Amino acid sequence: MRRESIYNVDPQIVFAYNLAIVPFEFPGLRGRTVKTSVLLVDDYEPWRRFERLTLLAREDLQIVGEASDGDEAIQKVEDLKPEVILLDISLPGLNGIDTARKIALVAPNSKILFVSEYRSPDIAEEALGTGAAGFVIKSDAARELLPAIKDALEGKRFISASLAGHFLVATGLASQTISWIVTLIAGTS
Repeated sequence: MRRESIYNVDPQIVFAYNLAIVPFEFPGLRGRTVKTSVLLVDDYEPWRRFERLTLLAREDLQIVGEASDGDEAIQKVEDLKPEVILLDISLPGLNGIDTARKIALVAPNSKILFVSEYRSPDIAEEALGTGAAGFVIKSDAARELLPAIKDALEGKRFISASLAGHFLVATGLASQTISWIVTLIAGTS
């Protein structure tokens, strides 16, 4: 894996500023001129700016709008019908989880990815229970946001690495199986 600055890297493979850069293709987009539409929903403008800069590095993603609260998000989803919605949980007024439930009624084909500071497995489970395509912890977003969007578009569910251990245990996997998975990932025997 190489490390380079955003200013001297091919925008097709950049993740974010001076971080590990991992090339990948979005599913079904090769040769396609239509861009995947994305709506950003967060009440903190500097965070939306980070998301905007991260997504602008991809020519196959188009930010179609931004919202700073749940009610505004629902209205923009109705108007814009984005394919992907990056949704914070802590929103003024209607919180992100309740917003996701309402969005599912007006745009059931939109893929919702929660992007949140919350590290609580219980909150993540409740958020995913809305039918969301994934949960990304903000501190992991520089390396996980684009892969999460890719997984959502492929119909997969994405869980931030910081929460993955909880979800492995919650599925009832035996500790021996978890140990085997960790060994497999680490590449040791």
